[in-house]
Amino acid sequence: MVTWFVTGASRGFGLEIARQALERGDRVVATARSPKAVEEALPEHGERLLAVELDVTNEAQAKAAVEAAVKRFGKIDVVVNNAGRGLLGAVEEASDAAVRAVYDTNVFGVLNVTRAVLPVLRAQGSGHIINMSSVGGFTGSAGWGIYCSTKFAVEGFSEAMQLELESLGVNVTIVEPGYFRTDFLDVSSLSTEQLVIDDYAKSSGAMRDLVPGINHAQPGDPVKAVAAILQIADAPKPPRRIQFGSDCVADLAKKIADLEEEAATWRELSLSTDHDDVKSGS
Repeated sequence: MVTWFVTGASRGFGLEIARQALERGDRVVATARSPKAVEEALPEHGERLLAVELDVTNEAQAKAAVEAAVKRFGKIDVVVNNAGRGLLGAVEEASDAAVRAVYDTNVFGVLNVTRAVLPVLRAQGSGHIINMSSVGGFTGSAGWGIYCSTKFAVEGFSEAMQLELESLGVNVTIVEPGYFRTDFLDVSSLSTEQLVIDDYAKSSGAMRDLVPGINHAQPGDPVKAVAAILQIADAPKPPRRIQFGSDCVADLAKKIADLEEEAATWRELSLSTDHDDVKSGS
């Protein structure tokens, strides 16, 4: 029986992960700022569900939640760092307070939970950390610059963690969803900067105009995405990174093609910067 530890489990991907894991007979530690909301959403799972209060920006709460999980179930097999928030607006439009708030949740919150849980996984010699990133963790987008930067950060330390942990029996997977039909674009998850600079009307301004029209009409099916996450968790050799949604797959291919083209264009200049006694690659 797999024991899951899921952050942001009161709604969206987090709630669906908890639901599907419980339905297949697993045990779930579902953490949220309001554990009562989790219990109300998943009322029929008895001793296999432990709802725990956790604001991921609170390091002491993260440690307490992990301790409660181990006390109840004895182990943690899969950790899903799902809690997050968005920020819409041009980089210049984003206030210092807004930037710090989104970093506190999306970056430092993930690190708080990770530091709390890794001693358990290392002691077990097993475990799997699944970090929910975004298509915005691989490619930047006008209007989403600050949000993308938080996901770039998560992807950077997640790649390093995989290298650090693989010999200890712990896997790390980065999940990059595109647009999915959750409540992420609702005001409960997404903040929009009040400052509007007219010069950005055709870039981030256009994205501001686009978002209301795609909310709850996104192409991705969260139920199918969560089924895929469960499949990844069961895999003997899970991926280090995976994309969810046709939009994300297309954006990935375009970014790779753009990188290859630009690198080829500037290759000679790139290679020219070594010391003269270093033989440049062909």
